[in-house]
Amino acid sequence: MTSQSTTAPNEPGRDEARNDTTPGDTAHGDTAPGEEDLTAAGIRWDLEGLLDGGGTEALLERAESLVDRIASYRGGIAELDAKGLADLMQLSAELEDVLGRAGNYVMLRFAEDTTDPARGAAMAAFEERATAMSTKLVFFELEWAALDDTRVEALLGDPVLDFCAHHLRNLRRYRPHLLSEPEEKLLTEKSVSGAGAWVRLFDELTSALTVELPGRLLGDPDEPSVEVGLETGLSLIQHPDRETRATAAEAVTAALEPGLRTRAFVYNTLLLDKSVDDRLRSYPSWVSSRNLSNEADDDSVQALIEAVVGRYDIAQRWYAAKAQVLGLDRLADYDRMASVASDESTIGWSEARRIVLEAYASFSPEMAAIAERFFEENWIDAPAGDGKRPGAFCAYTVASHHPYVLLNWTSRNRDVLTLAHELGHGLHAYLAADQGVFHQSTPLTLAETASVFGEAVTNNALLENLQDPNDRFALLASTLEDSIATVFRQVAMNRFEDAVHHERRDVGEISVERFGELWADTQSTMLGDAVELTEGYRTWWSYIPHFISTPGYVYAYAYGQLLALSVYARYRSQGREFVPAYLELLRAGGSLPPEELGRIVDCDLTDPGFWDAGLDIVESQLDSALEAGRAAGRLTQR
Repeated sequence: MTSQSTTAPNEPGRDEARNDTTPGDTAHGDTAPGEEDLTAAGIRWDLEGLLDGGGTEALLERAESLVDRIASYRGGIAELDAKGLADLMQLSAELEDVLGRAGNYVMLRFAEDTTDPARGAAMAAFEERATAMSTKLVFFELEWAALDDTRVEALLGDPVLDFCAHHLRNLRRYRPHLLSEPEEKLLTEKSVSGAGAWVRLFDELTSALTVELPGRLLGDPDEPSVEVGLETGLSLIQHPDRETRATAAEAVTAALEPGLRTRAFVYNTLLLDKSVDDRLRSYPSWVSSRNLSNEADDDSVQALIEAVVGRYDIAQRWYAAKAQVLGLDRLADYDRMASVASDESTIGWSEARRIVLEAYASFSPEMAAIAERFFEENWIDAPAGDGKRPGAFCAYTVASHHPYVLLNWTSRNRDVLTLAHELGHGLHAYLAADQGVFHQSTPLTLAETASVFGEAVTNNALLENLQDPNDRFALLASTLEDSIATVFRQVAMNRFEDAVHHERRDVGEISVERFGELWADTQSTMLGDAVELTEGYRTWWSYIPHFISTPGYVYAYAYGQLLALSVYARYRSQGREFVPAYLELLRAGGSLPPEELGRIVDCDLTDPGFWDAGLDIVESQLDSALEAGRAAGRLTQR
């Protein structure tokens, strides 16, 4: 009866799927940062507070005791009155907290170094014990689902259950897809050695990837070649020098090649596993279970996807203009993320911290004060490192503790907005903590609201201080490219997922070559004639963990971006009077359905035209970037 995974971060990783954001050059001050500041050396989180003064073993023993108490209710859910049900749910909340502390501790330790066998073993041991506990609690959801609607509404009408009412209503939405208790127990027991094991294998394979680059590209001309992590290799795809980009892209492709067939087999296995699960549970499509967890129906999600696909021309217009800016007839895939800044300066950790905190303070001093705690109290793990999980994420952990942020700092300009993004997630988690374990987290479709809003605040605070036309153009271009990456690229990724899930179900196991064809087809539909896809790019689907660990996730980025842009547009039009409503939205967490949460900030998510209105905002970003490019002399009128 747990409400969320205790071993996975609540936010699976913004950059792991995107790897596309390219902030423009920023005013970094006159003093060059030192080496330690450039690498964010020493910026490490302190996880010990999660253990609540004990250790994981003590937490697990406490959890097992709670499970036994909860299991004593088996067969009696229908007899509970509101007070009795509230007592049971309080026990469940305590279990969530205890397991969440232990699970997040071992997961975050594993994220620090996925190559450490001891950390991997600790995470596996936790998952096995947690699964055994979950098996004993399968009865609750089944007995709760069996109650008639009249009885349920009478119970949930009692204020004593307000702390978990929305969560309990959501559980009943799964009634058509539940199996018998023996079947549910079997699937729960097998989950650790089944899909969960394949996901972990993929994480370990991708975390171990190394990219071999010429030393001169990394500031070390005396070294003919240097091995770096995948994250560092990908960061060079944004370099202003085309030869550097091409070299980095070739090196990333070479790094992906050795284990490509293994990763393809992992994906094939998980595709098959999901098709079996969907068939057994009578889900009408591969994405229906994800939509259900997002509190969105299939038709509304399809409307979002069709709206975005129908406006692919926005991305294509930008890429055609960017080719002109870069002096090319046509972009190659490795040119898409190239910085349009006049130089590619590095940025130190301390300067990035100042930029982001000042941006948040310009909107809300309260939010800036909370964000500062992440720096002061060691809630961030920043340096890139061998074996560290790639990308960036925010782990909400549990409502009684604070969240954590993981980064892979490469001292590139894009890292500033990644920091602002993940702190947005952290602020959302912190402000919603009073909702408790059942209502702190939102569906994925709203999970990006605070993070994208934080990026927008940071972008616009920077823009107001830039007078040089080239600098303004670079920042406006980065804002647009962030939206393109989050809206259009993510929907193109959704189209890839849709294609491979259907192919695996209708045709059979997918070859590496066929994966590449489907990836290229869905990407080129979005990019159009504006971008040429190189042969090597056909394998770049194979490092993206969202496809593996959270199938169907990526469209939530587009949903969240368009919603967040709409929210930010309301702030720009209303000014300071908007701030209380926004903070109310964050404090509400997931205590209400998405439509009701949207109403807090005057967004009607049921309006069929809502997505087109959000896409109009992205098109206005395009117009602003093109105008700035012409003002800077980087674009002609064509």
